[in-house]
Amino acid sequence: MMEFQIPRIVHEEVTDDRGVFVIEPLDRGFGHTFGNSLRRVLLSSLGGAAIKSVRVEGVAHEFSTVAGVKEDVTDIVLNLKDVVVRMHTDADEVEAPLVATGPGEVKAKDIDLPAGVEILNPEAPIATLEKRTKLEMYLTLGRGRGYSPAEENKTDDQPIGVIPIDSIFSPIRRAAYDVDLARVGQRTDFDKLTLEVETDGSIEPGSALREAAEILIKTMAIFTDADRVEELTARDPVAVNGDGAFAPL
Repeated sequence: MMEFQIPRIVHEEVTDDRGVFVIEPLDRGFGHTFGNSLRRVLLSSLGGAAIKSVRVEGVAHEFSTVAGVKEDVTDIVLNLKDVVVRMHTDADEVEAPLVATGPGEVKAKDIDLPAGVEILNPEAPIATLEKRTKLEMYLTLGRGRGYSPAEENKTDDQPIGVIPIDSIFSPIRRAAYDVDLARVGQRTDFDKLTLEVETDGSIEPGSALREAAEILIKTMAIFTDADRVEELTARDPVAVNGDGAFAPL
């Protein structure tokens, strides 16, 4: 029986928010198979936290302006999207007020955070206040995966004045891969996979890569776990062929 090569990580360069990982040797074709799968999972399926909505005192909708504030509400919302949040609490959502008085610039560090929540870019600008203007906002922070448009952050019982925000929950800012040839003995037709991962700082690149791999392993396990396959076929309109492959009914 032909054995597959067992790859290993032969080189890595890791900082708090960027990692480069070189994996070899891989059997021919597996470089693209692994690289593309890991990249897609990294970009779409890792969980994180973000600001989901905001209520600005005295403002009815996002197209309003606030007296004494340089930015309009739309600009403030855009600035809030750039705030990087990390939640250490078990809660799915938390509330955080922000009350500031001018003159001066309001930054992410001015948000009054509950226990178990931190801002990773505290100097991120939110608004600029003139004279002794008071800005009062109430933020909802929550967990999620990937990207959630503002429409999905609306709730049926949402009070008037609450503005939903496009939320980028994914901690991955960039994921890319490259495949080159690798040598094993006299053979030069193996793959060498180079993965590059950049995060927002809320997760270490190596941890992000491990989490993506675990998601793939757990998902693919349905093809090797007979009990799991039987459970799925009983629940979903899918048949299993004699060779064990799935086929739609």
